[in-house]
Amino acid sequence: MVDGTRLWQRLQSLAQHGARADGGVDRPALSPTEAEAKRSLIAWAEQAGMSARTDPLGNLFLRREGRENLPPLLVGSHIDSQPTGGKYDGAYGVLAALEAVPDNPRRPVEVVAWTNEEGSRFAPGMMGSAGFAGARDIAEILACRDADGITVQQALEATFAALPKLPIGPLGGTVHAYLEPHIEQGVVLEQAGMPLGIVTGLQGKRTFAITIAGEAAHAGTAPRATRRDALLAAARAATALDALTADPADITRFTIGRFTVSPNAPSVVPEQVQFSIDLRHPDAATLLRLGDAIAATIAAAAQPCAARTEELSTALPSRFDAAMQDDMAALAQGLGLPALRLLSMAGHDSRFLAHICPSAMVFIPCLGGVTHHPAESITPADALAGARLVAAAMARWSA
Repeated sequence: MVDGTRLWQRLQSLAQHGARADGGVDRPALSPTEAEAKRSLIAWAEQAGMSARTDPLGNLFLRREGRENLPPLLVGSHIDSQPTGGKYDGAYGVLAALEAVPDNPRRPVEVVAWTNEEGSRFAPGMMGSAGFAGARDIAEILACRDADGITVQQALEATFAALPKLPIGPLGGTVHAYLEPHIEQGVVLEQAGMPLGIVTGLQGKRTFAITIAGEAAHAGTAPRATRRDALLAAARAATALDALTADPADITRFTIGRFTVSPNAPSVVPEQVQFSIDLRHPDAATLLRLGDAIAATIAAAAQPCAARTEELSTALPSRFDAAMQDDMAALAQGLGLPALRLLSMAGHDSRFLAHICPSAMVFIPCLGGVTHHPAESITPADALAGARLVAAAMARWSA
């Protein structure tokens, strides 16, 4: 039986790990605060008679054994946040899954908290699910560094040391099916007055790291005609990219979310600028066309500075398992809960799981579509409705 009060209390409790003064959450991947949150998850799972394990990328699995030795049903999301994150992105999916685990299932059920979905500390994100699904090389992931030069390997070692001693199983494995509960991160459900969303798929995403190399010079003595100003070159590149991705239909999503200037001194012509690009579109051809034009667009705009464009990740639009969608629609109807089918405009770990097993997502409304922000908000009633559907689906798919 799903306990809505317990679910809500756990959501608020988990939010204390990395709590911000403004009510939000700052819980970076593989940080001490995330390790504290994982300790809470492990304790709650053990209270329910479940066991915990991890893997070489720090993905956390909370397992209820099945009556038969079968590939597990995997359900969950992530608990890391953006620096100015809210209480519910990712965390809702893990806690709703934990609340909905069936008693005495035929096949094992595992609640998962994936490592570094957000990508705010180590880029690109979704490294835990990508590594699990074999989409990224583990050595490459472990060598990634954060802004302070700390590698994923070093952060993992610190995290393992901060947790109770857990079995470390192999990375990946055979999965029966995957379900990810999540807040919508949009306004479709709210505007439609619907408590539940059955997600049909994800729009595509490409991410890039850009480096503009110029030459440092004295701000007072260097003539402008001879300067190789990396900041002005980057500004021209950003303007050109804005024009490249202009979309009257407002479907294309283009973001420069990180911008770093060196040496960042008031009286020095900038020598180098590094910035990030996040490009998204639901149509694969459009995503490929725009992404493939980025490097040439930047190189032309950045002259006389040199430009280097590195693509970090490409994920084409994906579709979720149709049979699982139909199952959830029927289950929602049986529970008396209206549900709307919709496309996710944000990326999720389910993108990678869909390559190795039947996968699905269920959304609950997010107030005003505000997310990755301290004002992120859901209601206890919607949280309960989502968990009830998740419980029904878990019971069916683990039977």
